[in-house]
This record gives sequence, C-alpha cells and structure tokens, in this order.
Amino acid sequence: MIELAAAFAVAGAASNAVGTAFQRKVASVSRSSGIRLVAELARQPFWLIGMAGVICAALFQSLALVNGPLALVQPLFILELPFALLVAAPLMHRRLPSWGWWGVGGCVAGLAVLLIAAAPHGATAQARLVRWIPALCLCLGAMAAAVLLAGRGRPPARRAALLAAASATGNALTAALLKSATGTFADHGFAAFLRSWQTYGFALAGVSAVILLENALQAGPLAAAQPALTIGDAVVSLALGITLFDERIRTGWWLVPEACGALLIVAGVMVLSRAVQRIIVLPAAAEGARAES
Repeated sequence: MIELAAAFAVAGAASNAVGTAFQRKVASVSRSSGIRLVAELARQPFWLIGMAGVICAALFQSLALVNGPLALVQPLFILELPFALLVAAPLMHRRLPSWGWWGVGGCVAGLAVLLIAAAPHGATAQARLVRWIPALCLCLGAMAAAVLLAGRGRPPARRAALLAAASATGNALTAALLKSATGTFADHGFAAFLRSWQTYGFALAGVSAVILLENALQAGPLAAAQPALTIGDAVVSLALGITLFDERIRTGWWLVPEACGALLIVAGVMVLSRAVQRIIVLPAAAEGARAES
C-alpha cells in the first residue's frame, strides 16, 4: 500500500504543478487582489484548466492519504517544484538554463534519499480532538501572521514568499483534515463523512489555501513563491503527521542520510530559484512581446 500511496502522491504533484503553471500564466497579468482576484480569474479559460489540475491533484492526494502516512505523501509533493518549472517554461515561452537541470536532479535525488532513510510508518486514521485544537491554533495563527507580514508595500519577492508560506501551511492543514475525513469515509461510509467536522474543515482550509496561492502568484516571482510553497507544505505536513497521527520516522544514525537528503533538496531548490531568475526568453515570445508593446 505504501507503493500505491507514493504513486498517487507523485501523480498529485504533477497535476498540481500543471494547475499552478496555468494559474500563474493568468494571475501574473491581473492587477486585482483578494477575493476579487479569484472572481476575475474564474472567467479565464486557462485558469479553469489550472483549477482542473488542482482538483485532480486533490483526488490523487485523497487516494494517497488513504493508503499511506501524511509524512510520506506530502513530502512527495516537493516534486511539484521541478514539475511546475518543466510545465511553466514552455507555457510561458521560456527555457530553463541548462545548469538548472542540476537543481531538478538535486530535488529528486534528495527527496529519494530523505524518504528512503526516514521510511515514514505507523500512521493511525484519526486523531483525538485534544490534539486537533493546538494544531489548528498553531496553523491558523501562522497563516494569519504570514498574511499580516505580507502587507502591501513589502518587496514583491518577500510578499510572494510569505503568502506562499501561508498557503503551504493551509495545504498541509487541508491534507491532515482530508486524511481524517477520508479515513471516516473508508471506515464508516458517506453519511459519517458528511457528519464529520473534518470534512468541512478541509473544504474551508483548502479554499483559503487556494486564495492565498493566487495572491502569492500575483504578488511576486514564481522563484520566490514556489520554494516556500513546496518545502513549507512538506515540513508542516511532517510535523502534523507525527503529532496528530502518531506517524514515525527512523532516527539514530538514519538522521545522517535524512539530513543529507534534506540539504540536497534545499540546494536543488536554490539552484532552481536562480535558474528561474535567468530563464531564457524564446525568440518567438520576444517578438510577440515587442509587437504587443
């Protein structure tokens, strides 16, 4: 079942990357913000394609969480970063510099080392309310603080990173609530699923995360938003999996390769972030941009 969970998680990461790339293409040219931004984007075909990718990602994520621990599923969504860059570059008529592929390789290799060494295991389907209350308070408080710190007047890259971090926390919280709700559905059926507070909790958290994501993509460069989004999601999800669902990772000497894998991921993200800042504009796109101006 672990292999099945991993396969669904990778499919979810790819779907989410496609969704993010299409949403970025539309959001980058809008001047609105907040709820008004989402209302404006909802009328754009490319944004609807992006939302379809996000919905498919949620379905894959649900299937992955039913079959495996949160501490395994959500870190695999780090693959969304290289997937998003691979999709966004041709979509925006850009080309990643050749050395940027080292960043892609670093992310993939680091994630493989980290997950093989950590071997997340021991998940339970539900968490007691006494555990949910502090987790909800901490996650919602962190999201609110990030939004306040990302107020207008801040540098675009900082605003994008902070709003993406808030969205990442919302995504992780959504995944935890979704795991609990899907566990209820699997064990007790659809009626119990509709009566579960986690069902409505993950819907609200998911909508909030989407709104924050749209504003992060509109506020600044993808190079600032995407690393905060993917790495933040993985870190918060790992913490929620351990504290809520009694998930465990290997410790002792295994911490050495785990740390090496994490450092390799961070290095890969940094290389990719620099590569995005030096992305090459294809000639056809440059000519089109001059014609429009």
